[in-house]
Amino acid sequence: MTCASQFRWVSSTRSDVGRVREINEDACLAQPERGCWAVADGMGGHAVGDLASQLIIDGLSRIAPSNSIGRLLADARTSLMHANRQLREEAVRRQVQRIGSTVVVLLASDCYCAYLWAGDSRLYLYRQGQLSLLTRDHSQVEALKAAGYLTDEEALHHPAQHAITRAVGATDELDLDENTLAVADGDTFLLCSDGLSNQVAEEEMVSALATVDCRHACEVLVDLALARGGRDNITAVVAHAEDTEGSDKTLLNPTT
Repeated sequence: MTCASQFRWVSSTRSDVGRVREINEDACLAQPERGCWAVADGMGGHAVGDLASQLIIDGLSRIAPSNSIGRLLADARTSLMHANRQLREEAVRRQVQRIGSTVVVLLASDCYCAYLWAGDSRLYLYRQGQLSLLTRDHSQVEALKAAGYLTDEEALHHPAQHAITRAVGATDELDLDENTLAVADGDTFLLCSDGLSNQVAEEEMVSALATVDCRHACEVLVDLALARGGRDNITAVVAHAEDTEGSDKTLLNPTT
């Protein structure tokens, strides 16, 4: 099933090693012509995190275009499951406990987007002046917040702040969350690693994304994280949708 409204997508990326790390274990993907964007963050402290993130991105880059958002979502899930098996096998071969990476993926087809993720790489949506966090971190701190044991302020300084509970390659069975939403004219999405989201406030994200200039937004956001110390690798992917037909038509079932 297709939708009459066609969107034109533009996007930009920037990834920086930061001011402390020697290797950039982040990797990213921006293929607006195919409707696929992603950020992967190799797990700090684990073996060859840069190998893990790049393997994930390479697999996602080979997903075939489709006019079905449900098909894109299924293919992305299959790609990540395959990457999970590869990383588990590589960890055995190298005799290390795990080789892993977080991931967040955004997919677009016709009037719909889908997204899936594991870990604490994030997806934000800027729509009509409002910023929404579409993903929820798979982390110990987020679980404590959800249970009411921590406030947002306490979570910022908690010793388990960087302890994630899901990642590609972490366990034999990969657990992914996913969702689908209708796209609106002017929607701007930000995918980022925690090296950015831990350093840049949401009001600063709003200011950068409001320019409707994907390249400028990426530059501003990464520069802000660097100015705050750049203690981690920093990656931003910004994607913007324009409705070339000016239609507001929607579908009841976007995944068919």
